[in-house]
Amino acid sequence: MPPEHHGFIPSSADDVLRARVKAELRKRMRSLRKALPASACAERSARIVERLANLEPLVQARAVCLFWPIEDRHEVDLRGLDARLRARGVRIAYPGMDPDTGAMTFRFVADAEAMVEHGFGFREPSPEAPEAPATGLDVIVVPALAIDPRGHRIGYGAGYYDRVLPHFAPPAVTVAVAFDFQLVAETPNSALDVPVGWIATDARAFASEPA
Repeated sequence: MPPEHHGFIPSSADDVLRARVKAELRKRMRSLRKALPASACAERSARIVERLANLEPLVQARAVCLFWPIEDRHEVDLRGLDARLRARGVRIAYPGMDPDTGAMTFRFVADAEAMVEHGFGFREPSPEAPEAPATGLDVIVVPALAIDPRGHRIGYGAGYYDRVLPHFAPPAVTVAVAFDFQLVAETPNSALDVPVGWIATDARAFASEPA
């Protein structure tokens, strides 16, 4: 894979430097998160779920997209939030990969436990599940390996969310979740990176601060 994602090839010294810094941040944060005991991941995830459940955009939402955790990578686990939102009558969607194009799609799921893993490390909706239209989601919750107060996040480098989010937000509100040690002062970003509107960790939740 090239140093940068979604087709962007570094063309200047600054681009190369940004790519290297991102790669180092990914490596560091994956190592730190991997070293966190499973019990600590569960406890921190529960705190994030509590913050999200009381976050204004989610309190008002009627349709929310979550994500299924890649457990062996110690991702934030939002399954408790799924249950709480459904109890309020909220429709829940999950991301899946289009088998034909490889693009990410968001599909509404009646029972998250019925989803299956298709080789990406997380459970996905069935391709037959109803796809969320561009105006069909109120909130999209996304994972992050690192996130800064401006809402610029670093993922695994494939750029799936950066490509799909502009089709939904706005009107959807975007919220990145991460453990608090993944919140950093600044992440390098390019014109293709899409910042999120809110950030929630196990210690805090706040609206991002656009530059």
